[in-house]
Amino acid sequence: MDLKALFTVFSVVFVAELGDKTQIATLLFAADKEVNRLSVFLGASLALILASAIGVLAGAAISQYVSEKHIHYIAGIGFIGIGVWVLLKA
Repeated sequence: MDLKALFTVFSVVFVAELGDKTQIATLLFAADKEVNRLSVFLGASLALILASAIGVLAGAAISQYVSEKHIHYIAGIGFIGIGVWVLLKA
């Protein structure tokens, strides 16, 4: 197991998820006194695991046809595009 990659991915995903709409939705579900908090935790955790699994599988499949360098460029352009779009909508 590549511990450096594990720590890097954990750190990036953890910081990216803090305060996002998924965490706020989970907070709202957990705030309901009639809902079991363990159920909320397990549901949110399983959803993140499944979403991450889809990302890993998609990345593995795409990497068979597109070079890592090009994937990084496409991702960078995508993030810049989203940033510009958000700024223009603000």
